[in-house]
Amino acid sequence: MECKYELKGGNLTIRMPKELDHHCASQIQVEADLLLQSYLVKRLVFDFSETEFMDSSGIGVIIGRYQNLRYAGGEVVASHLNARMSKIFVISGLHKIVKIEKEEDGSESGDEK
Repeated sequence: MECKYELKGGNLTIRMPKELDHHCASQIQVEADLLLQSYLVKRLVFDFSETEFMDSSGIGVIIGRYQNLRYAGGEVVASHLNARMSKIFVISGLHKIVKIEKEEDGSESGDEK
């Protein structure tokens, strides 16, 4: 699994792996929660630039981190969604709670909270 974490100021970026299945999701959940508890994170960005597959456990990781940050006044963002990931976000309803950044300029698209 190739998942990388980058912390700058109050922003935490998680570069998601190529395949986000149950095994990877469990590891991301533990590591992300540790970082969220250890640092003052106000903005969590899930970078899907290399992700080709995500199952329901990946959706659960995103929803769980959204709930944690929402209570702390933070936000969760998804970036670099390909067509497959965009479809998963729409079908699962994630696009309603997670801000989606367009690739070129970092602007938002989709429904907001």
